[in-house]
Amino acid sequence: MKQLVSGLRQFQTRYFSSHQALFEQLSHGQKPRVLFVTCSDSRIDPNLITQSQVGELFVIRNAGNLIPPYGATNGGEGAAVEYAVQALGIEQIIVCGHSHCGAMKGLLKLSSLEEEMPLVYEWLKQAEATRRLIKESYSTLEGEQLLNITIAENVLTQIENLRTYPVIHSKLHQGKLHLHAWVYHIETGEVLEYDPVRHGFVPPDGQVETSLQGCVISQVESIPSPGQYAAANGANASSRSSEWLSPSQAERIYRGSY
Repeated sequence: MKQLVSGLRQFQTRYFSSHQALFEQLSHGQKPRVLFVTCSDSRIDPNLITQSQVGELFVIRNAGNLIPPYGATNGGEGAAVEYAVQALGIEQIIVCGHSHCGAMKGLLKLSSLEEEMPLVYEWLKQAEATRRLIKESYSTLEGEQLLNITIAENVLTQIENLRTYPVIHSKLHQGKLHLHAWVYHIETGEVLEYDPVRHGFVPPDGQVETSLQGCVISQVESIPSPGQYAAANGANASSRSSEWLSPSQAERIYRGSY
């Protein structure tokens, strides 16, 4: 607590005093341009990885960056989504998963959580669509490879869940809203976005507001199609993308999970 109190004093005497005009403006209302849905994990800081200012992001955080389908629960996620889009007029939504996600680790062994962490167990049941997809499509995989695939598939599932909200459906139909599926890699600072045209996770291409272009993104190749994967594997080629996602993952995304 001493460190937090010390930080609070530094904020008040240094940062706040040098940004007083900004906070005065913010006191009259908020106008965020992006709804950022991410995990509660302490290693994830939306403003840090996007280098955005106070007031630019409207953030929803929970274990596993989950957005339950419309009507599934009476939790705050749906209300926050509705408020962000309808009241604040947000036109960009990012769902950002991350590497080494504890919630996704828990999802892969969900039954073992019921006794020791019953509330976590009940919450992660909201990700049943992800769990069943993984169980039925990737039964031969295990370990880190399975976890990485679960993280990626879960982000895509949350995008699908967002589409069940009437306010989202309406804005998408009008072309007034854009959805983005991101995965942030803690150990490298890489951020990859799912591209439904190229059927893979690739560096973001600038569709999000320009204020968020400061993301730390390495120049990795896009995830190839199944045919390209076969050729690459035959030539013993490799890249960070192909190490992170297996050929079966690429094929699932290629078939359409989004």
